[in-house]
Amino acid sequence: QVQLVESGGGLVQAGGSLRLSCAASGRTFSSYTMGWFRQAPGKEREFVATITWSGDSAYYAASVKGRFTISRDNAKNTVYLQMNSLKPEDTAVYYCAARRTKAIVVVTTLYEYWGQGTQVTVSS
Repeated sequence: QVQLVESGGGLVQAGGSLRLSCAASGRTFSSYTMGWFRQAPGKEREFVATITWSGDSAYYAASVKGRFTISRDNAKNTVYLQMNSLKPEDTAVYYCAARRTKAIVVVTTLYEYWGQGTQVTVSS
């Protein structure tokens, strides 16, 4: 069982930056691929970024590539999402998720564990 708790959301102006954190419980954090997803009002949850257990491979949605960076610190059981050059269309609730695998995973339904989410609002 893995419990995930996101933090770091907030209100920021367009062009600004935020860093989201996701703290995981459990001693096997390094066995999990971690992902970030987001859900805007009235829209489906969508993939943002994912990182493998070792941190040596990451993959991004086209809409955030070059602006967002996913990273992890297995010693701290934490995964991060650095978000730069934020746009109003990045406004959403951001969720982290975990799946016990060594592969990159971009499909929402394949993730086993989810956090409760943190709100990110980007004003124009």
